[in-house]
Amino acid sequence: MIYPWQTDDWARLGQLRASWPHALLLHGRAGIGKLQFAQHLAQSLLCEAPTATHEPCGHCVACLWFRQGNHPDYRAVLPEALAGELISDDKPDADEGKKTKVPSKEIKIDQVLGLMNFFSLGSHRGGARVVLVYPAESINVFAANALLKTLEEPPAGVVFILVTARIDRLLPTIISRCRQWPMTLPATEPSVAWLAQQGVPQPAALLAEAGGAPLTALALAHDENRALRDFALAQLAAGPGCDAFACGENLQKLPVPMVLGWLQRWLYDLLAQKTAGRPRYYPAASKALERCATQLNADRFARYQKSVTRQRAVENHPLNARLVFEELFLGYRDVFNAA
Repeated sequence: MIYPWQTDDWARLGQLRASWPHALLLHGRAGIGKLQFAQHLAQSLLCEAPTATHEPCGHCVACLWFRQGNHPDYRAVLPEALAGELISDDKPDADEGKKTKVPSKEIKIDQVLGLMNFFSLGSHRGGARVVLVYPAESINVFAANALLKTLEEPPAGVVFILVTARIDRLLPTIISRCRQWPMTLPATEPSVAWLAQQGVPQPAALLAEAGGAPLTALALAHDENRALRDFALAQLAAGPGCDAFACGENLQKLPVPMVLGWLQRWLYDLLAQKTAGRPRYYPAASKALERCATQLNADRFARYQKSVTRQRAVENHPLNARLVFEELFLGYRDVFNAA
């Protein structure tokens, strides 16, 4: 299945069918459905009776095998921690992590080397063999070097589909061995219409908060931490009256990256409000943003933005979340001029 906003990408991709690259790199913003598009593409390459538009038929033996998750000519390589994001058809290539308590967030070298047996065998159905790598930016340095060697001397009949939301984190040498394919950011109107069909309240506001990514907006609509997000935004809207210690107390059980995301989007909107008069992520809070923007101290605000960016670099470290949040919101309160 592909989403309604991906039909143009699918049609354009048909131009490559006459001379399909050995490695295709799908890249674009997170939350626009790149993984689902890649899965659909993988099934279409394996399908034995594709439609005139190269869609998988859904009924042939290859499609049935794919949907059941046991197609012998298909492998999906992804971090253990993300295995649940795949449809039931897709199973990680290697049974890594059984001895570890915490699933890995990286694609490890053993997973890439585990593909060698797959490469050494011929196609079971006489067609292509497909390897899906998702998300490509999660490949650690050792696995990346192993994958690079394979991409430099690709096995005959094997097609790689790499998917990434952070192409800047990939090795330039890997990028150069792939045909790059930027995925289109969905237009606002069809995205809002699709979200409304999913029963999402205030779809336009959620789509703005998600940066135009419909799947991210859908996840926000069902986020169990929505009330805490509203609490954090209310504190940020208070500007110099922000209660940093209440923020630390109420948000301490949340993941640090989540709260940093809320904070960074608010800071972006503060700057956008001050310079352009139009926020991007929180248009419903434009009055609060306007009020806060008039009280900003430009030098302190610039320094604070840098400190938040530095915090992003260690966001996954086992730090005391309450202390991190107290420091962040105390720093936020100090970017405003004294009354």
